[in-house]
Amino acid sequence: MANASVVSAAVKRLDGKVAIITGGASGIGEATARLFSKHGAHMVIADIQDDLGLSLCNELESAVYVHCDVTKEEDVEKCVDTAVSKYGKLDIMFNNAGTGDEFKRSILDNTKSDFERVISVNLVGPFLGTKHAARVMIPAKRGCIINTASVAGCIGGGATHAYTSSKHGLVGLMKNTAVELGQFGIRVNCVSPFAVATPLLKKYFNLDEEGVREAYSNLKGSYLVPNDVAEAALYLAGDESKYVSALNLVLDGGLTNSNVGFPMFEKSV
Repeated sequence: MANASVVSAAVKRLDGKVAIITGGASGIGEATARLFSKHGAHMVIADIQDDLGLSLCNELESAVYVHCDVTKEEDVEKCVDTAVSKYGKLDIMFNNAGTGDEFKRSILDNTKSDFERVISVNLVGPFLGTKHAARVMIPAKRGCIINTASVAGCIGGGATHAYTSSKHGLVGLMKNTAVELGQFGIRVNCVSPFAVATPLLKKYFNLDEEGVREAYSNLKGSYLVPNDVAEAALYLAGDESKYVSALNLVLDGGLTNSNVGFPMFEKSV
């Protein structure tokens, strides 16, 4: 038992670090919160799903919940200030909250209000998260900022106009802020998953978890789950990636490496 305790302590890759996860009450955010906590991090769960967020915090060893609408700067500012007042610092900012919109075949059917709503959550939210994380990380001369982007930010035709635009913009924001903030010892990266059976995605496609796996798994014998994205975020948050910045870590089973319009290789049944 003593040996097991030593091993357990040795593999805590975020021991003593303080992390904020927006959209942390469910899906990728919840999986990441659980994994970060397992590795010794103090957690601030930021979400608008209050019941889920509070319930999750009760299960974690060291966590606090903050109601946070990422489109409102005062909410994001309060969230960062809560982390610092509660734990004395902020090491990791995971801008993970996101939303989607209804698919429409023609841009003529898209509304300005829907477009702006998606951009507000998926791009303005991470901008505000990065801004206020930087506010407290710059004086500390260290920090890690991670954004949940998407394969839709790497290609065209993979999602709606609003969602695709928001994720392309997010990758650009990450690259620009990585250049600015690197001089202060702050690393900025993205993780870009393919289809993950989160509550948001299942609702969007009207599919259950198995349906998502069958429809969107392109690497035979494997499929993407929230914990896979959490593991990628853990790598980007930990000391193993201390010299990694401005990286868009794509989790797509090779999807964006292929040209679906020029299928040279036949798929086996």
